[in-house]
Amino acid sequence: MATYLLLTKLSPEISKKIKQRAGIGKQWMKMVKEKCPKVKFIGHYALLGPYDFLDIYEAPNEEVVAKVSMISRALGAEQAETWPAIPYKKFLKVVEEI
Repeated sequence: MATYLLLTKLSPEISKKIKQRAGIGKQWMKMVKEKCPKVKFIGHYALLGPYDFLDIYEAPNEEVVAKVSMISRALGAEQAETWPAIPYKKFLKVVEEI
């Protein structure tokens, strides 16, 4: 499976409900697990910058990745951006093939 980084920025409406963040996060995780059972989460971080959260996870394909992003948007993310991530050692092997 490939590794992906999901950066999300909460909508102003959801940001105002920061005390309810734990419940909203649990709802998000439940929906992701139901709709995308093959996703394996590696890490979840709160950020102090232009994005509010960073999730690192593995997924089998881009369709599943799109679902995770759409679930984030459906549950209050104003912005959701997903980046593919290549482990450094694997990247070096790709470089050797060039």
